[in-house]
Amino acid sequence: MARMGQNRSFEDLVAEGAAVPTEGWDFSWFEGRASEARPSWGYARAAGERLGRAGSALDVQTGGGEVLDIALGGAGANPPRLVAATEGWPPNVARATALLRPRGVVVVAAPDDAPLPFADASFDLVLSRHPVTPHWAEIARVLRPGGTYFAQHVGPSSVFELVEYFLGPQPESVRRGRDPEGERRDAEAAGLEVVELRAERLRMEFHDIAAVVHFLRKVVWMVPGFTVEAYEPRLRALHEGIGREGSFVAHSARHLFDVRKPTS
Repeated sequence: MARMGQNRSFEDLVAEGAAVPTEGWDFSWFEGRASEARPSWGYARAAGERLGRAGSALDVQTGGGEVLDIALGGAGANPPRLVAATEGWPPNVARATALLRPRGVVVVAAPDDAPLPFADASFDLVLSRHPVTPHWAEIARVLRPGGTYFAQHVGPSSVFELVEYFLGPQPESVRRGRDPEGERRDAEAAGLEVVELRAERLRMEFHDIAAVVHFLRKVVWMVPGFTVEAYEPRLRALHEGIGREGSFVAHSARHLFDVRKPTS
């Protein structure tokens, strides 16, 4: 089956990738142009099961609210009485509010690096999918005793084949960032108990240069300051490589945290 970008010019594909809106965390545009294997634990489904057992829940850095929306759909007949979400990027705040308001979710605009705008011991369950940085002390503060933090984090050297294609070899200190064992130690230092920690590396493929351009515009921390103009020679060479090989292969890193706040 032909890929979507097959036989199209470099200029056309780059223009398309540069024009696609980047708000939210809906990745359906990539269908047929890029693929990523999913972790075996099925985060949205598992989060939905936990929502079905919680009385109050918070989703931290919800993006456009898409993952929380799916998880709430899987919560069954007894969703939490109170669900709140935070998001720091204004376009995503608006998107998440429009999507989640019909489910009764309160979306709060809050910078990612600021204290959570909630009282101590407010939630039975705190969720997060791909937080920029987990602020363990704040997570511990807003959880009730016996409450749970359930989250999927981005792991070390995620998609670094693509990062290093554009930026060159990265220092070992950068490659080791987001280390799950380091995050475990930080969680425990905040007084939390790590019940389970699982990690996987997953194959990704980019089948045309439009997908690469859109991905780097959407996931802005991969190649900071990325623009088509600044990286045009590397993009053109990558386009030619995809034409020869059929795809550009990278690997994402994901880890799952199941963390509990002790009752005493």
